[in-house]
Amino acid sequence: MNETIYLNGKLIPKTEAVISPEDRGFNFADGIYEVIKYYGGKPFRYPDHLERLKRSLREVRIDFGGLDQLEGVFQSLLEQNGLANQEAGIYLQITRGSHTRIHRFPENTKPTVYATAFPFASKQDQLENGVKVITAEDIRWLRCDIKSISLLPNVLYAQKADEHDAAEAIFIRNGIVTEGTHSSFMAVKNGVVYTHPDSNLILPSITKIVIREICDQNNIQLVEEGIPASELANMDEMMIVGTGSEVTPVVQIDDALVGDGKPGPVTLFIQDKFFEQTQL
Repeated sequence: MNETIYLNGKLIPKTEAVISPEDRGFNFADGIYEVIKYYGGKPFRYPDHLERLKRSLREVRIDFGGLDQLEGVFQSLLEQNGLANQEAGIYLQITRGSHTRIHRFPENTKPTVYATAFPFASKQDQLENGVKVITAEDIRWLRCDIKSISLLPNVLYAQKADEHDAAEAIFIRNGIVTEGTHSSFMAVKNGVVYTHPDSNLILPSITKIVIREICDQNNIQLVEEGIPASELANMDEMMIVGTGSEVTPVVQIDDALVGDGKPGPVTLFIQDKFFEQTQL
């Protein structure tokens, strides 16, 4: 079956898609993206994803006026690609558009808007048994709060993690844990959940919004402050969380086991409550 994609206002076969080599996404990584997961045909936390998308567009000053039509476009993509009744994802990318290569913002460009649907099943083995992660120096820029398509440092360290049989690399900046290459990071000590506060150094996470609500509703203390890398060895539990990671226990960090090397009770409780939310 020829995959259907969305490009600049049209649903077309992927084999017919054409994007100019002058597109600023290609030349400068001048664009933003969003990823949304669908459970049983329903988008999870769509309003939150839309607000984050709006914020990213605003921060990079891309003027795109078609946000109201996107949800219908995404539903059509799922249906035309046979993904309407299963776990699936939508990838959306918006760049500043095509123009002769200049560094400043060109005038009168029209954004390039691309979206695709893809199977996005949960990784059950990782959810049940946990994963290994490695740590890495956070060499990224200072606007990690923008969901930018400029992801080369993330790519390099995701590759390094893979080469070390790890599921994720966790960034450390100035001795403080920030986040992973494609997920947020949380740790648990004495029943208290710790995670980096929202700032320019991390991406505001939709899954963390859900976990904040779960903690509040179940009297679990959540402290949003930077975790010193020196304290990682003392943590009882760890988890990586995100649209793709969902709530995945971390059982090994670098060469050290986390706790007893098995998913911890607080992590599993939050995981269970998270998946209850996805079924609403």
